[in-house]
Amino acid sequence: MINIQSLQVHYGNHLALDIRRPITIEKGDRVGILGSNGAGKTTLLNALLGIIPSKGKFSLEVDQEAIAVHMQANEYLTTVSVRSVMEAILGEKIEKRQDVMDLIRFFDFEESLKKKFQNLSGGQKQRLTLILVIAQKAPLIFFDEVTSGLDFDSRQALVSLISEHYQDRESTLCFITHYYEELENFADKLLLLDKGQVIDFGDKQELFHKYCGDTVFILDNTQENKKLTEDFRHLAAPAHLLALSANSKEEEINIAQRLMKADINYKRTNADIEIMTVNAKKHWEGGRS
Repeated sequence: MINIQSLQVHYGNHLALDIRRPITIEKGDRVGILGSNGAGKTTLLNALLGIIPSKGKFSLEVDQEAIAVHMQANEYLTTVSVRSVMEAILGEKIEKRQDVMDLIRFFDFEESLKKKFQNLSGGQKQRLTLILVIAQKAPLIFFDEVTSGLDFDSRQALVSLISEHYQDRESTLCFITHYYEELENFADKLLLLDKGQVIDFGDKQELFHKYCGDTVFILDNTQENKKLTEDFRHLAAPAHLLALSANSKEEEINIAQRLMKADINYKRTNADIEIMTVNAKKHWEGGRS
């Protein structure tokens, strides 16, 4: 579906994107493209779509015109109803499109049709664009920061709806975000970017094992917890957390027993994307120094 051998984008003298390793996204993949602001996520999208000039060797197995894209910013006419906006874009009455009517019901959007765009909430605006994007039935779809501006619960609900809608469909989905938790139940592959370069790319579970081990225990970063766990392997983690790695069932049992005996609250995980990304970045930076 997408084959990248190399890809570079310059903004003046600044090298904004520099991919120098093969990346292959197959038909039906669910790919999370993850990185902080300025990592090169949207630059990558714009280069693949031909919106900005680029150099390198890459190919798409679908025409660029057949790709559906949910961009970060989408503005529509504010003087007419949302229904009129949708019908102008679709070129026909929404009632003539059963698939669009199904999407309107699926995203609980019926009451928003009579409103003007400017009176929609952030979540409703996102749902409007999602309906119009999904209605294209494209083989390849990019969602660029689709939950931007929404609170945690709204973000999770929207991602769950997208995942549910495409559960039995073969479309290839690329989900661009800087929110780790959005991808845990959505993506099967991850592309990790930082400062325009690839940290790593691959199967989500394989990347977790590569950088974190079999299982990770996450707990509060306190002096007491540090001392209690000082003989276990500590991973890199956000400053307020400790992350302990277990590479065998024996190690996992030992960690769990000690934490339970000390009555310590913890989270056990074999899929935490934030912890995995933090350690992947640390490993990548160590290899560059």
